[in-house]
Amino acid sequence: QVQLVESGGGLVQAGGSLRLSCAASGRTSSGHTFSSYAMGWFRQAPGKEREFVAAISWSGGTYYTDSVKGRFTISRDNAKNTVYLQMNSLKPEDTAVYFCAVDSYVAVLRTAPSYWGQGTQVTVSS
Repeated sequence: QVQLVESGGGLVQAGGSLRLSCAASGRTSSGHTFSSYAMGWFRQAPGKEREFVAAISWSGGTYYTDSVKGRFTISRDNAKNTVYLQMNSLKPEDTAVYFCAVDSYVAVLRTAPSYWGQGTQVTVSS
């Protein structure tokens, strides 16, 4: 059973920064460690569908949705089974619940990841 626990959300003024963390634990269906999995972030704003934000492959390749490029940075610490999302220059439209996700491949993670976290709220005030 895989568990993904997000932290780091909160209330911040526009232009500010937050750093989200997601710690993974448990046993994957493949039996492989999380270091061989892609990890990523999604978000869901009120009244909107959940959308892909960023992903990082097992080898460190990074992928971003256009609206966050240049402002958000995804990284991972395989020794801690943790993925991070550094969010700078935050805008009110970044307000959402942010979810961590894990899957074997980035291509699958971006559409239908196997594992989800419970989410952490990020609110950006204007």
